[in-house]
Amino acid sequence: MHAETGQTPIGRFEAGGPPRQASPDRLREAFRWSVTRRVTRTATVPLEGNAYAVDPALAGRRVELRYDPEDLSRIEVFLDGKPAGAATPFITRRHVHRAVPQAARPDAAPTGIDYLGLVAAAHEEEAGTGAKIDFTRLGKLPGSDHNQQQEQEREEER
Repeated sequence: MHAETGQTPIGRFEAGGPPRQASPDRLREAFRWSVTRRVTRTATVPLEGNAYAVDPALAGRRVELRYDPEDLSRIEVFLDGKPAGAATPFITRRHVHRAVPQAARPDAAPTGIDYLGLVAAAHEEEAGTGAKIDFTRLGKLPGSDHNQQQEQEREEER
């Protein structure tokens, strides 16, 4: 029982009627981030490595940018607390604010193929155990004219 109201906390809460739920627009507005930026002479504003085009009448003025940190493609511009249009993405390098934690990428499913083992086995079969790998030949197709010419040149050198 509360000393001043004479009601229990739950009684006071229920006396106000059914609880009201905030509208989705109001919730979205409550969780947007905002920053202040100066508009450049070319009517752009920088944010998180991106450049956004704004109304040219705002050049040289300080504006407030309000945005969802998980979607940097939609930025609203405010001048002195009043809406001043939208900022259009001009140069986009980031789509999400860097402070937003990113989900961990799932590990790739194993294929069951040991590519390095296959290369090593093919090399040992061709050159013999303990021979060094000639990295200049790795990208070449066996039996091609270019490879045969290189092999002849190597043999002549030996």
